[in-house]
Amino acid sequence: MNVPLFQVDAFTDQPLTGNPAAVCLLPEPQPDDRMQAVAAEMNLSETAFLVEEGDGYRLRWFTPRVEVDLCGHATLASAHVLWTECRVPVDQTISFHTKSGLLKAVRRDDLIELDFPLDSPSAASPPPDLLPALGAAADYVGKGKFDFLVEVASEDVVRSMAPDFARLAEIEVRGFIVTARSSSPDYDFVSRFFAPWAGINEDPVTGSAHCCLAPYWQARLGKSEMTAFQASARSGVVRVRIEGDRVLLGGQAVTVMKGRLL
Repeated sequence: MNVPLFQVDAFTDQPLTGNPAAVCLLPEPQPDDRMQAVAAEMNLSETAFLVEEGDGYRLRWFTPRVEVDLCGHATLASAHVLWTECRVPVDQTISFHTKSGLLKAVRRDDLIELDFPLDSPSAASPPPDLLPALGAAADYVGKGKFDFLVEVASEDVVRSMAPDFARLAEIEVRGFIVTARSSSPDYDFVSRFFAPWAGINEDPVTGSAHCCLAPYWQARLGKSEMTAFQASARSGVVRVRIEGDRVLLGGQAVTVMKGRLL
């Protein structure tokens, strides 16, 4: 294997912030164990693998531990690489064939906009260890297709949370979204995302979590277009817009490394 490999910071316009993803451009499909080993070597929250297929690209995402069915920031990073490396004309929509169906990316001014499936959460009883592991009381607990969603009292609670990751890792679910209304007029809501079972204690900026956050906050705020802030140490901004059963996720990306996987 001797193929192009990139590291891209997603949902940011500043290098060394946002969420880093690796993007690997493959000439042909590779065995699952090979891609999983590369993802473990990269040791980022996700590594994306792309192979040309039909009118677009087959796209798969791996954490250092498991393959996942949906990932926003590594899709954003993949689109950024395909355009900046002149693999796709900048005015052309990119189609990604994935385990979550057809996803699309377009450029809108200075943003990349991803067309993702909406994931409306339903109220759910939390697993017994969830709230003790988070160390916070919940105003609401729900469950989407992949993750639990927990609303807490304030942005301060979200920011100050110090979860027991070992305890969270014992709950076999992709991740846990913690959210609250924003205390800043610049944003509608804030969140953090924890996924220790998948090998990621805290994901810096989680595009796919906003497929669940968008309909949740739409119902509470009465808005279909919102600006979200993910309050991790690296932080990032996600713009969300709901259209029917789809959510459009907008963000920027910056390439920080280029190389080859030997």
